[in-house]
Amino acid sequence: MPTFAVSEEKNRWLKEKMAELGLREEEIEESFIRSSGAGGQHVNKTSTCVHLRHKPTGLEVKCMKDRSQSVNRFLARRELLERLAALDGGKTATDFEQERIRKQKARRKRKTALKYGKQS
Repeated sequence: MPTFAVSEEKNRWLKEKMAELGLREEEIEESFIRSSGAGGQHVNKTSTCVHLRHKPTGLEVKCMKDRSQSVNRFLARRELLERLAALDGGKTATDFEQERIRKQKARRKRKTALKYGKQS
C-alpha cells in the first residue's frame, strides 16, 4: 500500500481500516484529473483531483479538497471506506456526527422549555 503525505498515524489507520473492511488496493481503480475551484494556477496545471472506483461494488469517489494530489489520494480512500462501511450497515463518521447534532438540538430544546415554560 502506498504511503501518503499525511501523518504516520493516519497512514497506519487507513491501512488498518482497509484490512478491517477487506479492501485491497487491487480492487481500486485510480485516475487523476484536473481540479477546479480555488488554488489558482497550480490547480490549472496539475492533475490533483483523484477519482477512485471500487471494482466489485462500482462505488465511485472523487476528491479535490486539497491542492496536493497525495493528500487527495488519502482523503478519497477515506471517503471510499466510509461508503463501503455504510453499505455493510455499519455506523460511519457521518452517522456519529448526525447523532451528536440530534442530541445537541434535543438538549437545547429542553433547556428552552424549562426557561420559558412549555408553550403550545
